[in-house]
Amino acid sequence: MEIALILVVIVGIFIVRTLKIVPQQHAWVVERLGKYDRTLVPGLSFVVPFIERVAYKHSLKEVPLDVPSQVCITKDNTQLQVDGIIYFQITDPMRASYGSSNYVFAITQLAQTLLRSVIGKMELDKTFEERDTINGAVVSALDEAAGNWGVKVLRYEIKDLTPPAEILRSMQAQITAEREKRALIAASEGRKQEQINIATGEREASIARSEGARQAEINKAQGEAAAITAVADATAGAIRKIAEAIREPGGEQAVQLKVAEKAVDAYAHLAQKNNTMIVPGNMTEVAGLIGTAMALMKAKAPGQA
Repeated sequence: MEIALILVVIVGIFIVRTLKIVPQQHAWVVERLGKYDRTLVPGLSFVVPFIERVAYKHSLKEVPLDVPSQVCITKDNTQLQVDGIIYFQITDPMRASYGSSNYVFAITQLAQTLLRSVIGKMELDKTFEERDTINGAVVSALDEAAGNWGVKVLRYEIKDLTPPAEILRSMQAQITAEREKRALIAASEGRKQEQINIATGEREASIARSEGARQAEINKAQGEAAAITAVADATAGAIRKIAEAIREPGGEQAVQLKVAEKAVDAYAHLAQKNNTMIVPGNMTEVAGLIGTAMALMKAKAPGQA
């Protein structure tokens, strides 16, 4: 009975050491008699007990690795406290097992060294502006070196860049001065544009007023010219009609009669407006005018009859 129990235990141990179930996204390295033999992929695999053994177990997932914070000196001799994070993945389990005694430690140390080298080539302001450049340079150098360790470095990200307190105060003062300068420039540009707008408005208003005055003068002149033309046309028409009437039979006599009437009316109006008797200097003129008027009326009466 005891022998049977011992055999069951031995068989159980044999089965456990023989059957290996590798999880998804994992790789196990098998050694035979202390020498690398093969890499087990996910699924059920068999291992010869006591001759073969699983020496290393690797995860093939992407792994984030925090890089400890360190002090870096820039090209302009400014200290920066820098920390970052690396994302890597094992691509060759065999090299990851035998290429380095501790690839995680090696990647971390190399990342710190490369970061100091890259930042040492830049001035302080550039380190804040060119984070992508720094990340790319570190990834490129890391990936080249980590290839011998069966590791693929996917990316490196700087988490924080912290300059000394006095540098921060200087940067803040610089930013404040720059903002004040931009505000002053904007205000001066606004005043300049305001003056330009006022001058332009005044110029356009002056032009509009002068144009209006000129047009008013033109309209007035045209109106006066039209009135003079109309009066002249009317006078010319009246003269033509008078001339035509004079050329008619009895026309000259009618003109003489009209002149005599006007003269008598003029003397009559003068007498009505003044208390002083107005007597012509030459009485023969009045007599001549009256005689002419009477003669014309007598000459006109038979014609009317």
